[in-house]
Amino acid sequence: MTRIHPTAIIDKGAELHETVEVGAYSVIGPHVRIDRGSKIGAHCVIEGHTSIGADNHIFQFNSLGAIPQDKKYAGEPCELIIGDRNTIREFCTFNIGTIGDKACTRVGNDNWIMAYVHLAHDCEIGNHAIFANNSSLAGHVQVGDYVILGGFTTVHQFCRLGAHSFTSINAMIWADLPPFVMCQGQPAKARSMNFEGLKRRGFSPERIKVIKEIYKLLYRDNLTLEQSKVAVSELEKSNPHSAIDIQMMLGFLNAPSADRGIVR
Repeated sequence: MTRIHPTAIIDKGAELHETVEVGAYSVIGPHVRIDRGSKIGAHCVIEGHTSIGADNHIFQFNSLGAIPQDKKYAGEPCELIIGDRNTIREFCTFNIGTIGDKACTRVGNDNWIMAYVHLAHDCEIGNHAIFANNSSLAGHVQVGDYVILGGFTTVHQFCRLGAHSFTSINAMIWADLPPFVMCQGQPAKARSMNFEGLKRRGFSPERIKVIKEIYKLLYRDNLTLEQSKVAVSELEKSNPHSAIDIQMMLGFLNAPSADRGIVR
């Protein structure tokens, strides 16, 4: 237990692996579980029904597992679940879920979350995402794998951000952002696809070429969304090597958030 600073307050009901480190003046509540190798910095408050996986690095001055900022919340035992190998920098606030959704706010694995990021109730974050400073997600937002949010990005409740998408600094997201798309503005508009990010992640030139064609069909050919979906589906016949990308895009486009559509 020498890894626990003597000024930290750990409730006797909390479950901490023996390898967990806790910094000075941190407070950990009775329903918290923290797995092996995770490090909690000084002056953190971790409360609620919060589960934190292995090898996370949570820096000082974070608030994790507090009740949601939702007037309908009435004390139900909802959850915050954080996966493995995440880096969470200073002054972040992650709230638990609500019974109006899945009763759980969930963060996946290998995410890099910078200072002052807010995750509201019932958000779902995938893997390998990067959230720059002061990014804020309202309730019920879904974020796919490898998404990058520029600093001060704000996302409206119930919006979805597809895998490999990218936002600029100060972007304001009012609609679903499809996979691969880069956006900018208030409200955000599509500007291009995240081609540099795809190259870094090992996408072949052939796959990137098809993703460029998808962008053209969605944003350059003056098609309606329904016409674009038909045209995108036709690409698979001549580009079987890109079936996974085409199906990802079609799956996203076929389930837009109610009354919001996609970023265009």
